[in-house]
Amino acid sequence: MQIIDGKATAVEIKAEIKSEVDAIIAGGERAPHLAAILVGHDGGSETYVAYKIKDCEEVGFRSTLVRFEEDVDEQILIDKILELNNDELLDGFIVQLPLPEHINEQKIIEAIDPKKDVDGFHPVNVGRTVIGLPSFVSATPAGIIELLKRYGIETSGKNCVVLGRSNIVGRPMSILMSQKSMNATVTVAHSRTKDLEKLCASADILIAALGVPGFIKGNMVKEGAVVIDVGTTRVPSTETKSGFRLKGDVVYDELAPLCSYITPVPGGVGPMTRVSLLSNTLLAAKGNIYN
Repeated sequence: MQIIDGKATAVEIKAEIKSEVDAIIAGGERAPHLAAILVGHDGGSETYVAYKIKDCEEVGFRSTLVRFEEDVDEQILIDKILELNNDELLDGFIVQLPLPEHINEQKIIEAIDPKKDVDGFHPVNVGRTVIGLPSFVSATPAGIIELLKRYGIETSGKNCVVLGRSNIVGRPMSILMSQKSMNATVTVAHSRTKDLEKLCASADILIAALGVPGFIKGNMVKEGAVVIDVGTTRVPSTETKSGFRLKGDVVYDELAPLCSYITPVPGGVGPMTRVSLLSNTLLAAKGNIYN
C-alpha cells in the first residue's frame, strides 16, 4: 500500500507555479491576480479562503478578498461580479460556496465571465470540458487527475467507480476519467444505486465523493484497488483546538491494508483542490484557455 500524498504533491506544483510567475515578472509583466468573494462568516469558508490567500502569497500571485455580509442583496452581489468581469487587471475570481439561502447559487455562477471562472463551475466551462475543448476544469477533479498522473497510476481500461454525482466533483470526475487521456471505464453511483457494495468491490479505481463520513467500509473494496477519498466532512472532536476534525468518506484503517494506493484525509485531495485553483489562475493569466 502506498499513500498518495496530496500535500507533498501540492508543494511541488506550487514550486513549479512560482518559477513560472517569477519568469513572468522578470519579463516585465504583472503577477497573476486572483480574487475571492466571501459572503457571510461561515467557519469552513473563512478557513478555505484564508488558505487561498496564503497560497497566492506563496507563489507570487496578487490576491484580493471581497467581503459581503450574509444578508447582502443578490443584485448587489451580481453587480460586483460584473465589475470583476470587466477588471482588466484581474485574471480570475471565485465566489466561495455555499451562499446564503436567499441567493440563487446557479444564477451567481452564470454571472461570472467564463474567461475568469477559475473554479470551472460556469456551464460554458463545464460544456467545453465535456467535449474535450480547453477549459477551466473544476479544481477538485483536476487535482485528482494530476495526482493519478504524477503517481503513475494506470487508468487505461480500468474499471472506475465514482461515488457521487455533484456538479462540482462527481459528474466532472466521471467525464475526465472516461476521456482519451485517462481511458477508464466509468460507472457513476449514487443514493439510488442498487447493490452498491458489490459495485464498489468491482472497482479498480474507487473515487468516493459522497460527503458521508465513514461510508465506505473494508468489505466494499477489492484487494489492490486505488482509493481516492474526496470526503472532508467536519465532525466534532475533543482532541483538536478547533473542536472539530476532518473525516473522509472511507474508513481509512479498514481500507488501507487492502489498497495499492489510497489518499488520506486530511492531506490527500484537499491540498490538490487548492493548488488546482492556482493552476487555473495561471492559465487565465497566460491566456492559454481563451485567446
